[in-house]
Amino acid sequence: MERPVEYGRPSHGAGRLHARARGLPLLDADGAAALARSGLLLDARAAERYRGDVEPIDPVGGHIPGAVSAPTTENVSEGATTFLSREELASRFKRLGAEDAREVGVYCGSGVSGAHEVLALAIAGIPAALYAGSWSQWSSDPARPVATGPDPQ
Repeated sequence: MERPVEYGRPSHGAGRLHARARGLPLLDADGAAALARSGLLLDARAAERYRGDVEPIDPVGGHIPGAVSAPTTENVSEGATTFLSREELASRFKRLGAEDAREVGVYCGSGVSGAHEVLALAIAGIPAALYAGSWSQWSSDPARPVATGPDPQ
């Protein structure tokens, strides 16, 4: 979808950003492992990386045992220009197992698309924590278990 490009100063007024340090709940590797057993841990990477079919970045393919595949690309409209509506995102995450009383966490390969998924969850009204170390940190520790295939295990 092509859109016109405008040059010059934006016509809207200045906005305000109220950022807080440590505003995003974070998980470490042990917290992610525990959440995969007691709550819902979403893997925001592409499904083929989750399954372990391909791994272009890290030495080991697969996912954290108990994690559910939830590719970030499914949070956005066709053409990836905007997030889906709040209702569509809420429905998507509910289908994946997110419930009001259940804790939710997210990871990806290195934390970037995981943060995108946490934002999509926030739009849907579902608070979530981020495992910023993500698959790169998890898979670099040979003591950590690795699951492969389409199921959380």
